[in-house]
Amino acid sequence: MWAYENVFYQIYPLGLCGAPFENDGVLEHRILRVLDFIPHIKKLGIGAIYFSPLFESDTHGYNTRDYKKIDVRLGTNEDFKKVCDALHAEGIKVVLDGVFNHVGRGFWAFKDVLEKRWDSPYKDWFHISFDGNSNYNDGLWYEGWEGNFDLVKLNLRNPAVCDHLIESVKFWIDEFGIDGLRLDVAYMVDRDFLKRLRYETSQFKEDFFLVGETLFGDYNQIMNDEMCHSVTNYECYKGIHSALNSMNLFEIVHSLLRQFGPEQWTLYKGKHMFSFVDNHDVSRIASILQNEKHIPLAYTLIFGMPGIPIVYYGSEWGVKGDKKDGDPSLRPAFEKPEWNDLTDMISNMAAAFSESEALQYGGMKSLQLTNKQCVFERESANDRVIVAINADENEFRCNFDARAGRAKDLISGEVVDFGGGLLLPPYTGYILRAF
Repeated sequence: MWAYENVFYQIYPLGLCGAPFENDGVLEHRILRVLDFIPHIKKLGIGAIYFSPLFESDTHGYNTRDYKKIDVRLGTNEDFKKVCDALHAEGIKVVLDGVFNHVGRGFWAFKDVLEKRWDSPYKDWFHISFDGNSNYNDGLWYEGWEGNFDLVKLNLRNPAVCDHLIESVKFWIDEFGIDGLRLDVAYMVDRDFLKRLRYETSQFKEDFFLVGETLFGDYNQIMNDEMCHSVTNYECYKGIHSALNSMNLFEIVHSLLRQFGPEQWTLYKGKHMFSFVDNHDVSRIASILQNEKHIPLAYTLIFGMPGIPIVYYGSEWGVKGDKKDGDPSLRPAFEKPEWNDLTDMISNMAAAFSESEALQYGGMKSLQLTNKQCVFERESANDRVIVAINADENEFRCNFDARAGRAKDLISGEVVDFGGGLLLPPYTGYILRAF
């Protein structure tokens, strides 16, 4: 699967392109700004873009109005076709956000129900009772997502609803050549619908990729041969910044071994989950880490651990954003990208990932672990690398079975010597390939 061999880049288009929060109905061709970012994305070593919601919506994108139309605040379908064609011309895959659990109050079928009530042919597309009332005083009750009544829950047990969603996905494949979907709140989406989506999309396009948003629980419930290829690894997202802030690397390594370790009982051996340090829903890594010198180490972990690394736009040059200041603070507009030492390092990590079979497919074994240092091995049939982290302000000498005397750091290009153990400078992350 192509997705397992590429680094992803997440763009929240309504934010990046500076769209107003409320849908003002004014056509602006903002999505074309992405064209200006393509050289940056290419230089960064990205193989796939995941676009957060860009279908016509009420406000933030997750309250869809129309599954076959780009949001008017971003432009036209023709504008987005230009973006997709330009990305594909550079060999960059396109993954869209599939928000299939719920829609907005402005969704055309729900508006028909509000107008026609019992006479609407779409009344069974939702979970509705005409004997109750809503928070909006509609004169009818409907189920909202987790009590949010601006997000109207779809009835995915209704074949007509599923048909409409599948037809919409086919539209984006046929007209825009999209390569995959990230499924919003996939842990809540009807499992039979997920199975149908996996089957249908595999017929529409070979190697069509599905990644599900999961926050907790057993990821195998929806990450399997019948549903999603991948899910978001929130367990390790939390483990990375928590371990660095508490200077207790046992926390993240325990999670990695529990998920991917050499023992037979590990949970997700051979699976490929999204590895991330931040996204559009959580504080930026530059804001959540207490020591800014740990930022490169967090990225070393997501590129070095089993999984698919994904970088959130702006974080590659150290942008800050705190969840407590509201979602808009996490989704800012940028006229143009920036490039600094952190960006340079992430670019080198992306290059290492893209050419390393061990990083893409290798197993994981812990070689050395302390509160402030960790060393683990990634090995496949034809490749072997060692990931080494020193989160301390002091240098540290590691002692483990290296099976070689010298190695090249795939991040910096530096040659290091294993003679007498590996010396890790302060605040250093290595991805080493032995000679």
